Amino acid sequence: MSYLIYLVEDEENLNQVLASYLEKEGWQVRCFSDGNAARAAIMEAPHLWILDIMLPHVDGYQLIREIKARQPHTPVIFISARDAELDRVIGLEMGSDDYLPKPFLPRELVIRAGKLLQRIYAATSPPAANQTAAALGRSVRMLPPYEIDEGSRMARIDGQKIELITKEFDLLLLLSAHPGQALSREQILLRIWGEEYDGSDRVVDDLMRRLRKKLPKLRVESIYGYGYRLVER
Repeated sequence: MSYLIYLVEDEENLNQVLASYLEKEGWQVRCFSDGNAARAAIMEAPHLWILDIMLPHVDGYQLIREIKARQPHTPVIFISARDAELDRVIGLEMGSDDYLPKPFLPRELVIRAGKLLQRIYAATSPPAANQTAAALGRSVRMLPPYEIDEGSRMARIDGQKIELITKEFDLLLLLSAHPGQALSREQILLRIWGEEYDGSDRVVDDLMRRLRKKLPKLRVESIYGYGYRLVER
């Protein structure tokens, strides 16, 4: 079963490693590196949240309050490097379904997530992400010949799924939301890597190169010294 998981972790390397392990299970993963970005996505209702407690701007405690206020049955796993016993107790009181103290093996998180998803959704099949999207008024975006399903985080051509990793899909989604608009590398960095990223903006070029390779019919112009633009047909 393909579940949609939102991972909120401000350590970039750990974020990428955990996302890679989760995606190997066939799950769709969307990554966030700060609390504000995650807060803006609460209404998208994934099947599972994995939250670090210590986050920039909005911490995991505030996020779980807002998640449970809007989707009380959506499971949440807390991860933290702070006082394990205190965080475990507070997290359980606030509605978390599981807790992992750092450091932990990524495989342990995968196992715990799998058991939690099975326990929550075993009795009834989980709503497909695109069904959830429809219920929330989100639509499938068309970029002929490509179809972008935001809810299930899938891209298709002629009904065939195109394998995209998390950031590749995030970039595709960002471009599709701003057709004809010039997006700077800085804007793309902020939206996809978050405010805490302090590396080179050339990672944007590398990501775009990989996206173009997988979607060769995607019409994206390079704007020299600035960024990129999705060409409207």
